[in-house]
Amino acid sequence: MTDLPDPVPEHGQVRVKIGACGVCRTDLHVLDGELPHIKYPIVLGHEIVGRVDVVGPGVSNHHLGERVGIPWLGHTCGECFYCRNEMENLCDRPLFTGYTRDGGFATHTVVDADFAFPLGEVGSDEAVAPLLCAGLIGWRSLTMSGDAKRLGIYGFGAAGHIVAQVAKWQGRSVYAFTRGGDMVAQAFARELGAVWTGSSEELPPEPLDAAILYAPVGSLVPAALCAVRKGGRVVCAGIHMSDIPSFPYSLLWESDRSFRSQTSRGMTVSSLSGSPSKPKFVHTPLPFPLERANDVLAMLRRGDLVGAAVLTP
Repeated sequence: MTDLPDPVPEHGQVRVKIGACGVCRTDLHVLDGELPHIKYPIVLGHEIVGRVDVVGPGVSNHHLGERVGIPWLGHTCGECFYCRNEMENLCDRPLFTGYTRDGGFATHTVVDADFAFPLGEVGSDEAVAPLLCAGLIGWRSLTMSGDAKRLGIYGFGAAGHIVAQVAKWQGRSVYAFTRGGDMVAQAFARELGAVWTGSSEELPPEPLDAAILYAPVGSLVPAALCAVRKGGRVVCAGIHMSDIPSFPYSLLWESDRSFRSQTSRGMTVSSLSGSPSKPKFVHTPLPFPLERANDVLAMLRRGDLVGAAVLTP
């Protein structure tokens, strides 16, 4: 813990008094130096819910006391090819919350006004915070999985457990893959409606229509391709993943299987526009005081967390 001066918003920014900030595996990737161009020192955290307490110059789209959410993508240049063609998530000069600009493991943070999204008043800060990353990525992953009826989820953490609930609500059958021997996570998945649970090294009892990978393990890509039917798709949903090993071309040739990564700012706006209904998909959050941030990160590293951990100042 470190005492820092309260941040001051610049032109086009607001300052937010933080009510809750979710803890994400990407925070571990930043902590461990696994992502390029990390700004050090850095305040981690990119699943932020709070209230505007200072409005900077040039801001007209927010007011004092407004409840907002701050996600991973925190700034885009607005000038490159991607920004000009509605692909801001691929911006050439982006800034990311809790990675290349300070985030939410704090009492206050500043954010570009256009990247602070109104949340309304439904749901507690602790329940809504995980939706700013795990929920949004999950929602986008489900969209990219198409109309898959048999859906595999590899890695049953914060994102996986939210997506499982949404998928069940949509009428899909969920197949949950966990680390070998993780009976706690498998029991949790069955509690949330999974029709089958097993190790990530296992094949499901029947071919899947699609699979979503939240575990940052590259070797799971060929494993998931083996688990999906012809024409099935694999969505890699994490910010960071270890190298994907070589695999036989036959997994793709004459089978029309596909795999791709995903990230988007557009889905942030569209997903949060329905935020009053989203908190019901979040399993009871695991709240911890901000002072225990390092303990929570250590628990996440060991796999001791079941559900979504949230820090509260």
